Amino acid sequence: MPKDTNNILISFLLLWSMAGLTGAEKNAGGNPFTAKASLARYWKSHITNDLPKPSFFFNKASPLNAVDFAVFSKLLVEQNTTWSTLFQTLCIKANLLCSFPDVVSPSLQKHAGDVNFTSYTGRSFANYGTDQLGGADSFKNYTNDQAPSNSFRRYSRDSLKHDDLFKNYAQDANLGDSIFNTYGGSATGGVGTFTNYQDGVNDPQLTFSTYSADADGRIQGFTAYSHEANSGKQDFKNYARNGNGGENDFTSYSNVSNAVVSSFIGYGNSGNGIKDSFIRYGFDNNVPQNSFSSYGDAGNGATEIFKSYSDQADVGTDSFTSYARDSNGVKANFESYGFSTKHGPARFTSYSERSENQKVGFTTYGENYGFKRYAKTGVTFDNYLNKSSLENNNIANTKWVEPGKFFRESMLKTGNLMPMPDIKDKMPKRSFLPKIIAAKLPFSSLKIDAMKKMFHVSDDDDDDSRLVHMITDALNECERAPSPGETKRCIGSGEEMIDFATSTLGPNIMVRTTENTNGSNGDILIGPVTGINGGNVTKSVSCHQSFFPYLLYYCHSVPKVRVYEADILDPTSKVKINHGVAICHVDTSSWSPGHGAFLALGSGPGKIEVCHWIFENDMTWTIAD
Repeated sequence: MPKDTNNILISFLLLWSMAGLTGAEKNAGGNPFTAKASLARYWKSHITNDLPKPSFFFNKASPLNAVDFAVFSKLLVEQNTTWSTLFQTLCIKANLLCSFPDVVSPSLQKHAGDVNFTSYTGRSFANYGTDQLGGADSFKNYTNDQAPSNSFRRYSRDSLKHDDLFKNYAQDANLGDSIFNTYGGSATGGVGTFTNYQDGVNDPQLTFSTYSADADGRIQGFTAYSHEANSGKQDFKNYARNGNGGENDFTSYSNVSNAVVSSFIGYGNSGNGIKDSFIRYGFDNNVPQNSFSSYGDAGNGATEIFKSYSDQADVGTDSFTSYARDSNGVKANFESYGFSTKHGPARFTSYSERSENQKVGFTTYGENYGFKRYAKTGVTFDNYLNKSSLENNNIANTKWVEPGKFFRESMLKTGNLMPMPDIKDKMPKRSFLPKIIAAKLPFSSLKIDAMKKMFHVSDDDDDDSRLVHMITDALNECERAPSPGETKRCIGSGEEMIDFATSTLGPNIMVRTTENTNGSNGDILIGPVTGINGGNVTKSVSCHQSFFPYLLYYCHSVPKVRVYEADILDPTSKVKINHGVAICHVDTSSWSPGHGAFLALGSGPGKIEVCHWIFENDMTWTIAD
């Protein structure tokens, strides 16, 4: 746009905005032409009460200054604007989550002795530690970023007896992404240890491609890996291919996780004397999907141990295709495999087919398993468990639910001691877009190609997979059909949220959230409690964050609830440490019997009310008192 035209445009928009201001607003401390000031005027014109404006809500407003607000608003109205070109500038100025590949720091290649990486984040390690002799590198408490993106390419390749320690790596992050490509390739000896790696992460994306290929005698250990993770995908491609005498231990891998997908493709192919153990792998998982394709094919003398694998898992699927085919002397033991009354189907196709001298045993394994074209000799099945035998042995199939995540209304009383869950917001900090800008950006599964172009992502680039995954997940949730009686909308601006709340509840409304995160993961003492709208059953609009490049909320109407505010006290000193907002769902008749609330509290749909705190940066709207 020509400079003169741009200046005229800005002047016009500033004067137009000034015309709608009152004298008080013109003399206010802040600039009246910013995106935040525009949101404040929108609030005043749509909400009729004079209650104080909630600072936590306006802190989410776009930080665009007067000039940028005017320019971007005008440019996005023009149909010939190139979205992808404009978005990169908008991303930085408007406090959005920019494309991940653009935020990874330059590669670290030099290596001088032992190195400890503590509280690092967003780094690319290419050719790092190549030809390193002995020593150890430690990644302890690595990355405190909420959306870490780290790349380890050709790390420790051709090294000799060099150890790598990944401990407490990316804990409690959101959408953690790590790429290990040809890590430890052709290395001799050495130990790679992953302990508490991506523990408690939401939507972990992990790629191990040709990891430790052609290595000799290297030991890899994955302990408490992706524990209590949510969603996400983990790929092990050509892992330990052509390796010799290596050991790979997966202990307590991805336990107590939800809907995690793991894929082992070409794992250990043509390896010699490889020893792999999967102990308590996927234990107590919800809807896990595990795929082993061409695992250990053409290997020699491999030992595979699956013990307590997928035990107490809920639904889910396991697929073993061409597992250990054309191998020699493989030993595989499946002990206590799929020990669950609700485990989904497991399929073994071409299992150990055309192999020689194999010894494969299935001991105490669950029901609903199919074997097609598996080896006819060297395979034994002992103590096959069906559903009745599991029940007779009193095997519990209870899911773990964080203490305090759900509670009964009777617990919300002054003087009551109760646990509080982790209510911390684990998503990266982002801001709303102004309504005029949000309305012009593509947001639809029908416009996915335009969205990928705008965010600079490609399906052909592994580095972009996490961002594509984020976009499609948000679209799927936003375009899901509403539940019976539910009204829902995905919202990317503060003005849109005001529109939705007022259209549902009327103009006399207020929004609330829990004041801070003090008390999380510990016991709290309940102080004075106040029922909103006199503690009567009412209707509310709840808004929950979605993970997206700009601040996006999933808002829905919630009928038949009671909303409370309560002081939260330290149980020892009795000092107030927080002010919480809790919502109690009176009608749970449409909830699933497997909902975590019923697993934690007992009972079932429609039989009890269920309460929970409003977590950090989530919010609930109600009619003002």
